[in-house]
Amino acid sequence: MKKKIMEVIDKSIRPYLNSHNGDIQLVGVKDGVVKVRLLGQCSNCALSRDTVKNVIETSLKLKIEQVKEVEVVDYISQDTLELAKKILNKGLGD
Repeated sequence: MKKKIMEVIDKSIRPYLNSHNGDIQLVGVKDGVVKVRLLGQCSNCALSRDTVKNVIETSLKLKIEQVKEVEVVDYISQDTLELAKKILNKGLGD
């Protein structure tokens, strides 16, 4: 199923997102739930959740009947995680 999902992403979804200076990364698939990460302008767009439901999920469900849902995995860089840990640990030590 992952191969079919990538075909739909490459042919239908990615060109649309690229036209908005964005992109998509397939993170994984399990039990009909497709996990994706939005990149570029799409990653911090106020309408990204609508794009996921109305464009990405709809496109995948129409072409692949096993797809039940699409979830967005938010991207947090390792640097951001390390900074957050330092801040939290400092607060706990006081």
